[in-house]
Amino acid sequence: MTSTFMGLEIGKRGIQAHQQALATTGHNLNNIETKGYSRQRVEFSAFDPIYLPGLNRAETPGQIGQGVIIERIERIRDQLLDRRIVAQASEEGYWSVRDKYVSDMEKLHLVPGLNSVKSKMDSFWDGWQELSMHAADTEFRHAVLERGKTLIDGIKNHFNGLRQLQTMVDEDIQMTVSRVNDISRQIAGINGEIQRVKAMGDNPNDLMDRRDLLVDELSSIIDITVSQIDPDEFMVHTSGHILVQGQVSRQFDLRKDIDTEGFSHISWRDTGREIIFTKGSLGALLELRDKTIEFEISNLDNMTMNFVDLVNEIHRNAYGANGTTGLNFFSEYPFVTNVNGNYDRSGNGFFDSSYIYRINGTNTLEPQAQPGFEGIITLSGSERQINVPYYSTDTVNDIITRINNSGAEVVARLNRDGVLSLKGTPADLVGGQRSNPDFVIRHIEDSGHFLTGYAGILQESGADGAFRWDRANAVTSLRGGAENYAVAPVAHPSGWVEVNPALLKDPTSVAAGFGYNGRPANPGNGDAAAAIASIRNTQVMVGRLSTFDDYFADTVGRIALLGEQSGRALETQNILMKDLRDRRQSMSGVNIDEELTNMIRYQHGYNAAARYITTVNSMLDTLINRMGV
Repeated sequence: MTSTFMGLEIGKRGIQAHQQALATTGHNLNNIETKGYSRQRVEFSAFDPIYLPGLNRAETPGQIGQGVIIERIERIRDQLLDRRIVAQASEEGYWSVRDKYVSDMEKLHLVPGLNSVKSKMDSFWDGWQELSMHAADTEFRHAVLERGKTLIDGIKNHFNGLRQLQTMVDEDIQMTVSRVNDISRQIAGINGEIQRVKAMGDNPNDLMDRRDLLVDELSSIIDITVSQIDPDEFMVHTSGHILVQGQVSRQFDLRKDIDTEGFSHISWRDTGREIIFTKGSLGALLELRDKTIEFEISNLDNMTMNFVDLVNEIHRNAYGANGTTGLNFFSEYPFVTNVNGNYDRSGNGFFDSSYIYRINGTNTLEPQAQPGFEGIITLSGSERQINVPYYSTDTVNDIITRINNSGAEVVARLNRDGVLSLKGTPADLVGGQRSNPDFVIRHIEDSGHFLTGYAGILQESGADGAFRWDRANAVTSLRGGAENYAVAPVAHPSGWVEVNPALLKDPTSVAAGFGYNGRPANPGNGDAAAAIASIRNTQVMVGRLSTFDDYFADTVGRIALLGEQSGRALETQNILMKDLRDRRQSMSGVNIDEELTNMIRYQHGYNAAARYITTVNSMLDTLINRMGV
């Protein structure tokens, strides 16, 4: 049944609705600079009319309206566009972080002029060349020592720069993981608040804006997807695992151990399982620390170790001005003190491994000679053993080249005496970690006779005569004695190598000439110094690179390419993300002109409702106070 005062109720609803709409407009305008804010829109709806269909309804012509109410206040968002932004943000985060650190690496490698490691090495070779022509003069020995110290300082500085950069990345990883944990906790907390607000029948627009802003930030750090199959359970997934489910968030822990060289690796706190991220800023940081920078350190270590080994190989076989021989020019620090390279890898108190870096044959070979037989050489690789076949028509050089191009972690060369020399390389990274030790030969086997009777490395052919590192006294399978092999060095030789202190104490011990028939070299003999200087342009570098100059050219070119790649990729991602964000802003952002137009509309509606109440009030005044007078 209609009421006499129904008009006041209709006017009251109109005033309340337009007042709330004005408040929403004011809320939009005041949050125009709030990051992540989505404009809100009021949805008006007619109030339930009188009468609803029924047998007891009054006989009136149609339903009678009762004014307006606010059906809901909704935020303007495009969910599909939001998902595209979340999917692309990880790429932008990845390249922005990578570009920054690659730029720092470029500054380390592209050192100008005489301060570069290459310039210092060129000066070192020049010093030996000068000594070869003035072997009897002590000042040239002083010059070689000083240039050697300068070169080693340059190598150490380069290693320390890379190591410091790697440490910075590790610290960044720790802070980033802490931020991921904090964001996931905040999202879970907001999920709980949103559920409570929705339970009251309201729209928690501002809370959902805060959650979406956190999701955007999280998507730039790690690769995530969001879903809400259950309306009351907002979920975030990463790497195929649930990160946030409703009000529950999973956390990450950082694990450090000896195998990771003190660096942090990420694992789930509840299961302890390690997780690897490949996208987002965290994925970029992990790849930089465990692959990009580690690869540069390994290359520097490899260059340094072979440089030291080659110089020492000649120097200890030559004589100083005082008749001293057998001294290394650079100090070498073995990983183990056992003369056979025996090491207790399991930690149970018994030798169970052999850490051997270099193995020399006992026979002199001609590079272009054809051994005349065939077989398969089996060498250790990063994850499996590598088979290197050789044939009766192959020359010695052909076989060496095939070994060096096989991808094995063993490389070969003929030394200055024409003897085959096999060396271990830095172990490849598998899954971001180095599972094997650096500069350790783990397996050598030959089904034929090239490495046995011909080169004089192994005692026997086949599996029974193989050199295997996973046992003590593995050197017994070799033909030569202790002078034919070298124990593996301490890790990262580019960080500890130095000029032999014995030479610095007595520069006359610097060797310049070779002796003959067991007699020391003549004072003016500079053959050994010339041999060391010739290392500069001789194909002595192991692996796929022929000379030391190749190493420097390859390093500079690779770093420059990384910088160009990251710069272009970041530029592309920035353009793509700007387009997506501009589209979202055009839809969800606050438009001042639109809000001011709405303000005028709601103001007129409010005035109309107030005028309506005044009219109804006047009618009631006539009805109540003037009838019957």
